[in-house]
Amino acid sequence: MPAEPKTEPKTEPKAARGPEDAAPHARRGRRKKYLLSALVVVALLAGGGVAVGKVTARPDGGPQRAGARGALPPATDTVRRQDLSSSTQVDGTLGYAKEHKVNGGAAGTLTWLPGTGSTIARDGALYEVDGHKVRLMYGEKPMYRTLKEGDEGDDVRQLKENLRALGYGDALAVDDEFTAGTTDAVKRWQRAHDLRQTGTTGPDQISFQPGSVRINKKDMAVGDQTAPGRPVLTTTGSAREVLVKLDVEQADLAKPGTKVTVNLPGGGTARGKVASVDRTVTEEGSDPASKTPKITARITFADPGEVTSFDRSPVTVDIVGEVREDVLTVPVDALLALPGGGFGVEVVEGGRAREVRVKLGMFGQGRVEISGGGLEEGMKVGVPKA
Repeated sequence: MPAEPKTEPKTEPKAARGPEDAAPHARRGRRKKYLLSALVVVALLAGGGVAVGKVTARPDGGPQRAGARGALPPATDTVRRQDLSSSTQVDGTLGYAKEHKVNGGAAGTLTWLPGTGSTIARDGALYEVDGHKVRLMYGEKPMYRTLKEGDEGDDVRQLKENLRALGYGDALAVDDEFTAGTTDAVKRWQRAHDLRQTGTTGPDQISFQPGSVRINKKDMAVGDQTAPGRPVLTTTGSAREVLVKLDVEQADLAKPGTKVTVNLPGGGTARGKVASVDRTVTEEGSDPASKTPKITARITFADPGEVTSFDRSPVTVDIVGEVREDVLTVPVDALLALPGGGFGVEVVEGGRAREVRVKLGMFGQGRVEISGGGLEEGMKVGVPKA
């Protein structure tokens, strides 16, 4: 039999696609552009800070250009004019100034010691031997001898400075000579403390320390026998401070004088600054193969009275870096990586979006300084949908 003629299957003619059909595809492409992102790390050489932002990318990892010209981004943010600062947050420990040993100045029996945690200021009693108190005076050089008329030296100068500060030697010249006037001033001080008025004094009556001290630990107990050179107390400075450990590559973030904000336990903040940085590198970590080299920065407070938290409390410290005043900024994730290099943003105006090349400045606070392209405060720029 002759073969039956083949018939083509019937198909409905394709409807023409209009703008209303193409728009969803453009929107999907736009969403895809913002959902695919790559991390860009920008090192700020001037301020030493580091900022991390998102820049759109193609699925193959390369930068992706904006979608169809005029298509709107999934969300927008505002170009702001503001002061921008770079800052870094690090962990620290709240404590007191450096520990120091107070050694006994005379042989005898300890008959009194101050309480742990108490603060001793100038002319306060540090400890008592055989019923006689040894009092604190300020000075870097230790009291190592009995001072008398005719002696000279830095320890004599320290003694005279303290006698003047306490009101016992207003007419004394602050020099290194123990004069007859110094003898009279010492006698007045001894009379005020019910001591024999000999006009001479030494380690059995005075202990020179750099400043007021806080009693951190008792190294001996009442009733123990003390002797010159034997530790009696461990003290710290009375002022609060914070110690932070920084990676060596972060050293430039914490130069002496750098301003900081300390976030205190239980809430609240206190202003301070980096007082010093120990340039000796230590290695942190339990695994010898992965130890990290660290340096220690010491932070002091602008108003120590603001800080009442417990000793050894953990804190976080915001180290303030460079500050740029009155600059235009956008969110970091508003940046687009442009073909051929450089960055841009999508400016949204009149229901349409246009790509604008920008020059980047400082990063900080989740935003980035921008310039160029006729940008103005209040303009809307595209960002990924939250």
